[in-house]
Amino acid sequence: MNLKKTERTEPTAVAATWRGAGGATQGEVFLGGAQSVLSLAREWVRREAEVAWAGSGAYERVALSYLGVSSALIAYFAKNLQHPLKLLGVQAGVALMVMVLCWVGARAAAEEARFGMSFGTQWWHFWRHWYPHLFFLFCFEELAHLMTLVTPEWQDAKLLAFDHWLTGVQPTIWLEQFATPLRNDGMQFFYLTYFTYLLILGGILYYRREWRAYWSVMTYSMVGYMCGYLIAMFFPIESPWFALAGAWKEPLVGGPFTATINFIEHFGRVRGAAFPSEHVAGATAALWGAWKFRRWLFWGIMPFFVLMCVSTIWGRYHYVADILGGMTTGTLGYVIGGWIMKWKGAVATAPQDAKAS
Repeated sequence: MNLKKTERTEPTAVAATWRGAGGATQGEVFLGGAQSVLSLAREWVRREAEVAWAGSGAYERVALSYLGVSSALIAYFAKNLQHPLKLLGVQAGVALMVMVLCWVGARAAAEEARFGMSFGTQWWHFWRHWYPHLFFLFCFEELAHLMTLVTPEWQDAKLLAFDHWLTGVQPTIWLEQFATPLRNDGMQFFYLTYFTYLLILGGILYYRREWRAYWSVMTYSMVGYMCGYLIAMFFPIESPWFALAGAWKEPLVGGPFTATINFIEHFGRVRGAAFPSEHVAGATAALWGAWKFRRWLFWGIMPFFVLMCVSTIWGRYHYVADILGGMTTGTLGYVIGGWIMKWKGAVATAPQDAKAS
């Protein structure tokens, strides 16, 4: 009897040792503490996500929309791609990086408002405003993996026919008769000027702290590029460089500018994404931005812009149709982007810069 009584009372005694204040077991206390930590973590994430979103602007809305749409297309047409999951992971990572930059920029702006300017706050202010250039580059280079997304066959024959109908010749082949090393190098110089248009205009607006104008120009460019990127996925064009390979008597030779272009093309050439020309689309959007915010700069860029368009054909990178398509999408970027910039919260700016915006 005593043995059985002992056996019956031992579990009760052991359980009692696990009970804390108020009759709760230590396990319940531990679980309650873990749940409390998780709740605090969720609240912190929610609060910081709100800070990041509040620190974003119209440009981020468009950039994230592009990532969302392109990710949906990648998922839907996954069977046409070699590494769809990898591409989706990269897309998600880039979207996260964009929001982290918005969060860091907002926190740096708040710190500057409280304690004054420092190297750290200015560092993050700079990257918060200039990262769009890297985003444009990422999107363009990613297109190399998306050219077979919807249509697995190149459509260059259609643009070759269009160019011949429009001009009566194949422009890239016809222009070869005028090629000399000096002219080639001159054309490659004008081709390179594309990279400076947005940098010059953006640099002026950034220096003058005209944030609404600055983010307007970036948004024009993002919308124009977005239109071009999506068209390229549905209508893959590989460019005369590939489609007409072997049709020329000799390669274009020149001097330092030709060498520079050859270096860039060697490491950054994308097979496809030729229509519409993103070169022309980005330049057109920047040109419209100059027209609106710095008219004198518009007239200064215009001659270079015209010769840059010619150089894309001279250098065998694009068809005439690509140029017209780039002008169209760049103009759409300006029109649609101007409308988007009227939305509430379109300008991402530091608190102390509110008057300047």
